[in-house]
Amino acid sequence: MNQTGTEFIRRTYYEQLTPSDQSQGLPSPALESPYVGAGPVIHLPKPDHLKPPSVLLENTIAGRRSIRRFSPAPLTLEEMTWLLWCTQGVQQVLPLATIRTVPSAGARHPLDTYVLLNHVKGLSNGLYRYIALEHAVAPIRLDAKIGLQIQEACLGQDMVSRAALGFFWVADVYRSAWRYSERAWRYVFLDAGHVCQNLYLGAAPLECGVCAIAAFDDEKLNSVLEIDGENRFAVYAAVVGKLPAR
Repeated sequence: MNQTGTEFIRRTYYEQLTPSDQSQGLPSPALESPYVGAGPVIHLPKPDHLKPPSVLLENTIAGRRSIRRFSPAPLTLEEMTWLLWCTQGVQQVLPLATIRTVPSAGARHPLDTYVLLNHVKGLSNGLYRYIALEHAVAPIRLDAKIGLQIQEACLGQDMVSRAALGFFWVADVYRSAWRYSERAWRYVFLDAGHVCQNLYLGAAPLECGVCAIAAFDDEKLNSVLEIDGENRFAVYAAVVGKLPAR
């Protein structure tokens, strides 16, 4: 049966009243998912050391396009760091939340960022995870096949293996559901949109292009990211690379 707008609003209002684990006194989950990598974490340049060129926000917004063809030029470590900071940078750690460079319902930030490195100066190619609380990246898989495996999971889109960087946002829904119960499922996807938009904005001063990706095989992508697909699962992706010469 089709719902009227009023019925939908009424249903979502009552969902909001569902008791949360926080309201029942259960302990908060960790502010960041634990990680197990193929090597030690690599600490990144401090955010206050990053000074990308200034650009007019008006021009950035008006000129926003999804770019699927990139220059073969690599990104620097500082440029990659800037993009990670723009999308999930931690500015303040509170007892039950983190203040970051993007908004999130209740400042719970239920997303973890995985990055595919194809062309970044000074770092081996492979799959890494951004450890936001440490402002570091942890290698997950360092092998020559990982880029093509992720490309296959993204329905064969070759820009995944040609771009300098791939971003893959993984949801840990309980970080939000602990506070917001069922409504967390809405907030997770809203948060992903905020994060990807900041990637577009942050890439502009670096003369980089971005293309958001929602077309992927969930099971294949979760598998190659080494996540279970139930408690943690991929919700959104994007690729970044230097703009081609005009």
